[in-house]
Amino acid sequence: MSAAVRSTVVVDGKALSSAIRQEIAEQVAARVAAGRRPPCLAVVLVGDNPASASYIKGKRRASERAGMRSIEVDLPASASEADVLAAVERLNRDPEVDGILVQLPLPRGVRPNAIAAAVDPAKDVDGLHPLNAGRLLAGEPALAPCTPLGILEILDRHGVALEGARAVVLGRSLIVGKPVALLLLQRNATVTMAHSRSRDLPDLVREADVLVAAVGSARLVKADWIRPGAAVIDVGVNEVEGTLVGDVDFEGALGIAGLITPPRGGVGPMTITMLLRNTLEACRARTGA
Repeated sequence: MSAAVRSTVVVDGKALSSAIRQEIAEQVAARVAAGRRPPCLAVVLVGDNPASASYIKGKRRASERAGMRSIEVDLPASASEADVLAAVERLNRDPEVDGILVQLPLPRGVRPNAIAAAVDPAKDVDGLHPLNAGRLLAGEPALAPCTPLGILEILDRHGVALEGARAVVLGRSLIVGKPVALLLLQRNATVTMAHSRSRDLPDLVREADVLVAAVGSARLVKADWIRPGAAVIDVGVNEVEGTLVGDVDFEGALGIAGLITPPRGGVGPMTITMLLRNTLEACRARTGA
């Protein structure tokens, strides 16, 4: 077992998110006071998935509290891929819309990749368009996925040094694993990407000064995998016997990790916050101010 080194800083994602949203609201208010229009986020919801509807409600409420406009386009579960593409194209052409988000999951027969590729890259606040993904890979300015941006913000706001640090990313999704690895590389971390099929996974994780766990496997990372003092960012959301747990053994990591995000109120609140920031940045880029 790893030796306890000190008390662990447990990230309060809600408090951090609230502080950043206040900063965003102040920037939006300054735009409006200068005679410019507020940023506008449009969300497309297909079907009546209760969880999706709840997420949309949260995004709309967060947008409005930040002083932004919010538009919701509701399509029935019977909508075809052509219907969704047509809705996206209307929003692409609308000069008052700065950000477009198509809520996942989509009904069977509607390809998420096709929809993501149809969004105007300049309005792609989810950071999923192939052009933005390519720009991120090339190290060029781009709208990046929100959860990875939130992870970097957590590390920065807690003073975690990234230059020269050994970072291990567990997971290779287009939404979290791959983009967060690229963002860490841009900050001059030495990055190892691993996944559930990686050999000698415990030993790989033990090398990490910074660990990002995003594989969707409940408590995969054991306490004795964690390097004493490491910063542990747990993106996993798994339900075990009615309890929400992460990809890391949270309780076991306390007293070993230097910093850790909890299963609830850790990374999650930061995702919507970065969505707001991306919308503001897209508005600035599109309007030149």
